[in-house]
Amino acid sequence: MKKNLFIPVVILLSFLFFSCKKESFINSPDARLYFSADSIKFDTVFTTVGSITQSFKIFNDNDQKLRLSKVKLMGGNGSPYKINVNGIPSGEVDNIEVAANDSIYIFVTVTVNPTAANLPFVISDSVLVSYNGNNRFVQLQAYGQNAHFLRDEIITNNTTWSNDLPYVILGSLQVDTNITLTINEGCRIYSHANAPFIVDGTLVSHGVKNNEVQFTGDRLDDPYKYLPASWPGIYFRNTSKNNDLSYTNIKNAYQAIVVQNPASNSNPKLSIHQCIIDNAYDAGIRTVNSSIAADTTLISNCGRNIFITLGGDYTFTNCTVAAYSNIYLLHKLPVLFASNAADQNGTTITADINAVFRNCIFWADNGITDNEVVTDKQGSNTFNVTFDHCLYKAADDPANSILTSVIRNQYPVFDSIDITHNYYNFRTSLNPAPGVDQGAAIAFPKDLDDNNRSVGIPDLGAYEKQ
Repeated sequence: MKKNLFIPVVILLSFLFFSCKKESFINSPDARLYFSADSIKFDTVFTTVGSITQSFKIFNDNDQKLRLSKVKLMGGNGSPYKINVNGIPSGEVDNIEVAANDSIYIFVTVTVNPTAANLPFVISDSVLVSYNGNNRFVQLQAYGQNAHFLRDEIITNNTTWSNDLPYVILGSLQVDTNITLTINEGCRIYSHANAPFIVDGTLVSHGVKNNEVQFTGDRLDDPYKYLPASWPGIYFRNTSKNNDLSYTNIKNAYQAIVVQNPASNSNPKLSIHQCIIDNAYDAGIRTVNSSIAADTTLISNCGRNIFITLGGDYTFTNCTVAAYSNIYLLHKLPVLFASNAADQNGTTITADINAVFRNCIFWADNGITDNEVVTDKQGSNTFNVTFDHCLYKAADDPANSILTSVIRNQYPVFDSIDITHNYYNFRTSLNPAPGVDQGAAIAFPKDLDDNNRSVGIPDLGAYEKQ
């Protein structure tokens, strides 16, 4: 009798054991969990207040149940996004069970008012999914303001941009070889963090005073609107030619302007007139064996304001080149470095350099750098570098250079420098001051404020003391 009872008991225990095993949760951090998407992009351009819903699925590809310890909208209650986790509308849902070889839906809704000027052009957030000690994120991206949105765009026909709406660059923008992009006054161009502005053809950007063309990053909210390296910059590549910028402001880039290789004709590869280049993390102007003609331009608060390598042909006239350390960027490199050499795969190569700096100011705060103007000659190539009527801060004069009527280590008396409030006014506040009425005669009658310069004896720098 006992023997007969034993068999049903064993069968029952076995059934219970395997039933419990089947119903248990998988706890391994190596559990297989798949997402239908790693990012959700809401590409619809809003013209009125609107709401759009998208979704993604989470797949449990295991033979046991899996528990999601947390699904959370990282932006919290202030986010324009809302989530619904498998039927539960909440910004954070804990302990969600996903059956073996099953899936759940995460619905994401975004509501945007495109006329709200305080919104960034691209609104970003993310959804956190935590399980078995792992954290996975699904990125969210939507357009916040009405604009021309260009994603991985190649311009293959001559094109003109007007200032009806801002232009937002996502992915990249490329001006094709032998193609001209003309940007009219007042245009605002906002690039995403991974979106370089590449010019293989020609860029003509013509603003006017008080209606300049603006290039900057697409995050306009605090503190991002002050951050250097918030977008890559403008790159004039090998085939580019006849580029011309006037009253164009380029801010907050990683490298604001990069110019590579000589022009294919006798013109400078890039002309810069009455522009502002500011707050670039690595370099304001970075050149490699190329050619630039710049005048009446402010290049300020960059990691390296002007960085010239492997020679080339350059003229900088009445430019103010200045840098001050702040909470975003420590000034530790010269504001001007000009060399006829460059490193190529571990080998130093050289080329001819012809550069004239006339009526310029080169200045920075008391930091790590003793010499704010550094010239570097290597090899036997032509090295013609002239500083004509310039004011600069340096312990030593630039080597191998021609110096004419230079002023060394006399503070140019800038109007206002307020690092705490991120305010910089590089106009001259006093008269007399070291740079006032100290320049050589030039062919540019207007200063950066579009004021008349003194006839015959202009001031040094981009601004004329009025």
